[in-house]
Amino acid sequence: MPKNRFSHVETWVFDLDNTLYPPQTALFDQINIRMTNWVMQVAGVDRARAEILRHSYWREHGTTLAGLMAHHAIDTDAYLEDVHQIDFSVIAPDPGLAQAIAALPGRRIVYTNGTRPYAERVLAHRGLTGLFDAIYGVEHAGLVPKPQRAAFETVFGLDGLAPARAAMFEDDPRNLRVPHEMGMRTVHVAPEAEPAAFIEHHTGDLTRFLEHLV
Repeated sequence: MPKNRFSHVETWVFDLDNTLYPPQTALFDQINIRMTNWVMQVAGVDRARAEILRHSYWREHGTTLAGLMAHHAIDTDAYLEDVHQIDFSVIAPDPGLAQAIAALPGRRIVYTNGTRPYAERVLAHRGLTGLFDAIYGVEHAGLVPKPQRAAFETVFGLDGLAPARAAMFEDDPRNLRVPHEMGMRTVHVAPEAEPAAFIEHHTGDLTRFLEHLV
């Protein structure tokens, strides 16, 4: 992986869930259960049907919340507060990752489809507090989620970053298409590679990948 591919990067944009902690942590599994509970309640269906709906909402709208907003009346503030009331103790600190992120030149930001308060708690348990210049959640995009272009345009506009001088790290390949189209370097962070023209790099070890950049 040529180091000079990232020599122009001034802003490093990181997704949160399953990107800044490994998917085997299964943190998001807890959130999925709580989201399914909301689908059951709002749609008036049993758990099996709610699981199907939750997945279809995520696939078609980007997030379960966006699907619920499109098809049902929902208290979004109550939803976001409730689904993030989970056990964060399953997250272990990662000093190596912290050191690798701290060594990156330029600005470092987190952009998640969760909320900023949730992201702050995850970062605290991961030992990454204080390493980022900004943390953006779905609330900063007006509840419009990745992978919708409007979400990226809103958040990047708020931040003032120049996409042509930025890099995006994401576990969900869908969320790399628009950043690539905007001119960003794209890195898929996941155990398995997913071939796509808009994915420029893949890594199953974020720490090691970052260490090779500096």
